[in-house]
Amino acid sequence: MKVTYYGHATFQVEIKGKKLLFDPFVTHNELAKGKVDVNAIQADYLLLSHGHQDHIADAVSIATRTGATVVGVAEVCGWMSKQGVSKVHPMNTGGKWAFDFGTVKLVAAQHSSSFPDGSYAGNPVGFLVKSDEGSFYYSGDTALTMDMQLIPNWATPDFAVLPMGDDYTMGPEDALEAARMVKTGTVMGVHYDTWPIIHLDKEKARKLFNQAGIALSLPSIGETVNLPK
Repeated sequence: MKVTYYGHATFQVEIKGKKLLFDPFVTHNELAKGKVDVNAIQADYLLLSHGHQDHIADAVSIATRTGATVVGVAEVCGWMSKQGVSKVHPMNTGGKWAFDFGTVKLVAAQHSSSFPDGSYAGNPVGFLVKSDEGSFYYSGDTALTMDMQLIPNWATPDFAVLPMGDDYTMGPEDALEAARMVKTGTVMGVHYDTWPIIHLDKEKARKLFNQAGIALSLPSIGETVNLPK
């Protein structure tokens, strides 16, 4: 599958001719300036893992411009509707829905979730996407959790997108254990380097995953890669 990384935890996956954009945070990301034109990003679906500003800052503008359908927990979709977004598909943890590109299942994430104004944003989630072109797992912001062992019961991901900046989420060691739990051979790392507190030692992380026999992709901001690799 073709995957484009836009920085922080923002990425796009092309599957079955549709563009799935996750957790858009571009205009407030200093590392993305001069590398990504937020107004050029296309999306058919916008999948939001939780309500934190660093995951939804550009969600309303992109959804409005592209006409994308927003997928997330009911509280996030309700908030987006209040911002004028007309196409939403509310779900909740454990639920699954068949879209025109395949199925999306919302899975547990251990984190917190609130909107930029501090109001309640429901529970954070991850996404398991499955189609006849393949499947992938995006954990969202999360700690390592035993719930990840359930993922292969629903689908064995061709690749997983996992945070590894530590402090706010898993670090690389826990991300490696998560990869083992979901039984994937390829991981794309996200949620690192945006601020000094989540700096990732990329060489150390690559060595860690290489020793475990799991491919680690750390694309540059704006880069498109084919996964699994």
